[in-house]
Amino acid sequence: MDPPSTNLAAKRAGGLPKLRELLRRQRRDSDSQNDSPDLDFEYEDADKYATEISELYSYTEEVEFSLAQKSFEEDYHSREDKKWTEIDFEARRMHVVHLLNNVDVAKRDQRMKAARAILYLAQGNFGEVSCEEEQMEWTRKNCFLIYECGALNVFVELLCLEAGNLVAATTALRKPAVSIVDSSDLRVILSLLYIMVETLRRKDSSRDSEEEMKLRTNLQCEIGQPIREDDSLAIILFNMVTKFCSGHAPHFPIKKVLLLLWKVILFSLGGLHDHQILKDKTRELLGLPTLIEDSVQITKNLRAVSPPASAVDMLDLQGRKGNRPPPLKRDGIDESLPSEDGERKEDELKDEVHNMSDDEDENGLPPLPDTPREPRSLPWTPKVRQRDVEMFLDHTRNKFVGFQVESDSTTLAGLPNPIHEGYNVLEKHLYVSLAELQVRREEEINKHPLSKGDEDIPNTAAEILYQAMLSSLPQYMIALLKILLAAAPTSKAKTDSINILADVLPEEMPMTVLQSMKLGVDVNRHKEIIVKAISGLLLLLLKHFKLNHVYQFEFMSQHLVFANCIPLVLKFFNQNILAYIGAKNSIPAIDFPSCVIGDQAELTADSLEAGDNIPYCWRNLFSCINLLRILNKLTKWKHSRTMMLVVFKSAPILKRALKVKQAMMQLYVLKLLKVQTKYLGRQWRKSNMRTMSAIYQKVRHRLNDDWAYGNDMDARPWDFQAEECALRTCVDRFNSRRYDTDSGKDPDLQPVDNNIQSVLGQEMDLSEEFKRFYEIWLDREVFTSQINWDLLLKDKIYV
Repeated sequence: MDPPSTNLAAKRAGGLPKLRELLRRQRRDSDSQNDSPDLDFEYEDADKYATEISELYSYTEEVEFSLAQKSFEEDYHSREDKKWTEIDFEARRMHVVHLLNNVDVAKRDQRMKAARAILYLAQGNFGEVSCEEEQMEWTRKNCFLIYECGALNVFVELLCLEAGNLVAATTALRKPAVSIVDSSDLRVILSLLYIMVETLRRKDSSRDSEEEMKLRTNLQCEIGQPIREDDSLAIILFNMVTKFCSGHAPHFPIKKVLLLLWKVILFSLGGLHDHQILKDKTRELLGLPTLIEDSVQITKNLRAVSPPASAVDMLDLQGRKGNRPPPLKRDGIDESLPSEDGERKEDELKDEVHNMSDDEDENGLPPLPDTPREPRSLPWTPKVRQRDVEMFLDHTRNKFVGFQVESDSTTLAGLPNPIHEGYNVLEKHLYVSLAELQVRREEEINKHPLSKGDEDIPNTAAEILYQAMLSSLPQYMIALLKILLAAAPTSKAKTDSINILADVLPEEMPMTVLQSMKLGVDVNRHKEIIVKAISGLLLLLLKHFKLNHVYQFEFMSQHLVFANCIPLVLKFFNQNILAYIGAKNSIPAIDFPSCVIGDQAELTADSLEAGDNIPYCWRNLFSCINLLRILNKLTKWKHSRTMMLVVFKSAPILKRALKVKQAMMQLYVLKLLKVQTKYLGRQWRKSNMRTMSAIYQKVRHRLNDDWAYGNDMDARPWDFQAEECALRTCVDRFNSRRYDTDSGKDPDLQPVDNNIQSVLGQEMDLSEEFKRFYEIWLDREVFTSQINWDLLLKDKIYV
């Protein structure tokens, strides 16, 4: 009788053809999902210029392009016979000034006709060009000319006039359904401002003249300064957002408002590159070493990790194992071990399967060579905080010496040599952030208000914006999150939710299937663009406020947390994220300017589905990365907010997001998983070892950070209210000391005038009532009253 192991091996060898077929089928099924290449996505401040301009318009607005062209041509050809592209610069300048003068007239129709004519110029006078490159060139020329002629102040005034139009708001409130017709005038103004800001914001060293660079710098400074009634353009747009969310102006084209607001903040404060330069300058000014590593640049060189396997993916995982090279045998260990016949046959079977999967694909052809592996080294330099060094010394002193030394993080007396080496390693990787210095400075001011209370507040763009936003910042954050909730694909339509589709829905609903398909694509595209604008805006504000002062960042982030930003972002990711990122809600044939240049083909169902071969949607992937970065900023070093991630069961949601094979997105997902790993339990860590390995490989190491396991110190009770209240106290003290001019300083700390001459010589403001009755009071209270001087001069008076 054969041994059981031999029979088992024979049965397995007999099933080899079936195993081959199964393996080939698994490889075919997994090629499109798990074995797909990394997404070739480059994270930037915004998408390409042409895409950003085309996303400004909904497909429902297509009919309005001809109206703008007609408004321009009627006025222009009444004064000029030549084409706009044929006249000289001075003639173009004179006509723009003429149009701006017409914008200031009292008649509404004449005013808006002139505004549409200027918008047509900002759109690149598309009726006189033959290709998109020529249209973009004329857009650039015309936008510089329009701004040089003073269009910014004129159109901001016009925007405030239209935003405060009570007749339009009342009419929209009375209508059962608000449509795109109700916001036609506002959309003209917002479109012109957006194109002008977006065009002048883009730097092009190969084409920019000195005059154009000067105009760009002037616009960047002007756009952040108060323009109308001490309000900058950003504050005007923020107020429009809150007015829209309150229900008082349902006709506002909220997508255009948010896009313009995002680009105004991006232009005035600066993008990623500007933020990095400003951060290096600030650190250098404070005597700190500049940062060598740039997160965005490093993630461009990282490879995405394979998505973690779940129970459903186990078959695909088995198919992928065939692509791995067989493990190398260790000399003197594996070779010396005897093997039984059954084990040998089983090993031969495995080798045959491995060789088959390595040497053949499903068509029997040799596979393509693998992409080169990234070097086996950690992408980030480890860091350690000063607080970690102090905790390390306190722990070792208690263990080896038996006492602690307050406010001393350098003395190593009485500690063994290994502790000295550990301390040297920590000191070598010590990183002092700007936030630590700013918090330390605030503590010194609160402790010594007289000697260190004077502070020079830098007049930066972020500081000016924060001061303008301070009084209404909670309302701004709530309004943005309301719109984000309404635009999220996971949100269900509710009767009490705000209507964000007012500037995309036509006055008459579609009658054909093709029109319905087009409107469906337009609505989904509209929501995606809103999410993109809000996520980019919030991330910009958080980054620049944190650089300017950490308590400004904490003030904004705390109001985001109080407005349920954390569960909102998790709800956004609780969907089929692969489908969302791969969604193709766009129709290239009717994107601007394709819809107005050249001969227009008839729109069909096939052209609706036609698109590029890129396996992802740029704006959706951009939005996902921004939301993950916002979530990271809100929860970093905050125990109570990290526990919110655990309570809201974010781990499975975030783990599903790892299926998107893009290195930057995976990095921020892994960061969020890392901070909560030690609270998820041993069983979770055992069953998610691939995720743990990915965290170790991709995320920066913090020395002394026991992220991979929990201990008694980190199992402290979760007191959300106490932590947030302590932080709120510090933030309120900072805002009150720095910006509350009404309360002034503490009266107990004010200097006192002890000179009787100067006190009596001060001018007093006396009321008219006091002056009228002064003589009567003097006669009654002083001259006619009897005073007992003996009683008055006694040392003690008993009443």
